[in-house]
Amino acid sequence: MIHEELQLILDDASEHMDKTIEHLRHELMSIRAGRATPSMLENVRVDYYGSTTPLNQMASINAPQPDMLIVQPWDATALADIEKAILSANLGLNPSNDGAMIRLPVPPLSEERRRDLVKAARTRGEEGKVSIRNIRRHAKDHIKSTQADENLQEDMRYEAEDQLQKMTDKHIEKVDSLLNHKEAEIMEV
Repeated sequence: MIHEELQLILDDASEHMDKTIEHLRHELMSIRAGRATPSMLENVRVDYYGSTTPLNQMASINAPQPDMLIVQPWDATALADIEKAILSANLGLNPSNDGAMIRLPVPPLSEERRRDLVKAARTRGEEGKVSIRNIRRHAKDHIKSTQADENLQEDMRYEAEDQLQKMTDKHIEKVDSLLNHKEAEIMEV
C-alpha cells in the first residue's frame, strides 16, 4: 500500500503527463496532412495594434474545398497584417488578398515536403517525450524527499517509483502511437 503523500505525487505526475499528451495532440493537429483544415492556421499570431493576437480571434477561417482556405477578418483594416502573419508563419501557403478576404490555395504535398512534415512531427514528439521524462524526474525527486521527510519505508518509495516508471512508459507509448498515426496520415497520398 502506497502512502497517501506518495499517491498524491503520482497523481500529480499523471495529470501533468496527460496534459503533455494533449498538448502534443494539439500540436500535431496543426501539421497539415494533405487536406486544407482551419486548424492549420491555429498557431498563426498576428501583430494587431501592437499586441500579438491569435488569427482565429480576428477572423473566420473556412475550408470550402479540400485545397482552399478562406480567411475573412472582422476588421478589414487588418488584412495586410494577417497576410504578413500567414507568410511569416512559414506554412508554405501563398495568400492572395482581394480586399475583403484572403484566399489560401493549399498546394498538394510533394514527397520532400511530406518528409519535412514528418520530421517536424517527430521533433514535436521528441519534445513531448522529454517533457514526460522531466515530469518523471521531478516526481522521483519529490518521492525521495517525501520518503525522507515522512520517515517512510524504502519499500514504499520503491513501489511508488515503480508505478511512476510504468506510468511514464505508458505515456511514452501514447506519444509513439500519436506519431505513428500522424506519420501515416502525412505520407498517405
